[in-house]
Amino acid sequence: MILVTGATGTVGRELLRRLPADVRVRVMARDPGRVAAAGPQIETVAGDYTDTRSLERALAGVRTAFLVTTAVEGQHDERFLRAARAAGLQRVVKLSAAAVLDDRAQDLITRWQRASEEALRGCGLEWTLLRPRAFMSNCLSWAASVRGEGVVRALNGTSVSPCVDPRDIAGAAVRVLTEEGHEGRAYTLTGPEAIAPVEQARQLGRLLGVPLRFEELSPQQARAGLGLRYPQPVVEALLASAERQRAGAKARVDGALAALLGRPATTFREWARDHLEAFAPVPG
Repeated sequence: MILVTGATGTVGRELLRRLPADVRVRVMARDPGRVAAAGPQIETVAGDYTDTRSLERALAGVRTAFLVTTAVEGQHDERFLRAARAAGLQRVVKLSAAAVLDDRAQDLITRWQRASEEALRGCGLEWTLLRPRAFMSNCLSWAASVRGEGVVRALNGTSVSPCVDPRDIAGAAVRVLTEEGHEGRAYTLTGPEAIAPVEQARQLGRLLGVPLRFEELSPQQARAGLGLRYPQPVVEALLASAERQRAGAKARVDGALAALLGRPATTFREWARDHLEAFAPVPG
């Protein structure tokens, strides 16, 4: 049996759609009612990283787990790993981030991700790390301004990064969860091209058949917008990450994802084409 955490998130939803029908799957979620309808081989249980009893129930009889944590504070990884070791789990596949490889990345989020990876490597279980770059789906935050104004607004419009399709990350996760031979491996997952927001806007406009205008956000505007969604320490970490991208720290394309998928990684244009409905103006 495979335990999937983070199943209501961007990658987790796609993972559930791709796991083979002959694999038994258990999903742990704080609110099982939010888990998308899945096949008969998938069961859902209520669980919380702060509730040891719920972790014990979720991990009972499980061989492999897909671990996603998002709380920068709270030691969720450590709590999960202690329960996993006690339950006799064999292997954990952890969703991390490519920033951990950059020595210049010392922001709050990256320091937490490094600590989580260290806890996994030292827990005594088999482990595999998936380290993606930024998700292409982050561009869905542009949908309202594209539909209503024909505008894309972003910070550092000419800075490039090989952003990655979450569906590809899920495909890679299926491979490492269901196959042997990935123990002790860390995979950096990128898209096939380093692309800037200005070029993403151009490609999106061509697909929509309308010229989109790009407006560069100032750091102050970006900070204010992010502050509506995140606590201030997280906002500053995200701005530091954007500054590293502006300096070229995220430009490198890695071939690990294509090797895991057995095909080229999805381009931004392909992702945008498949999600065009989100950006298209509402008729009338």
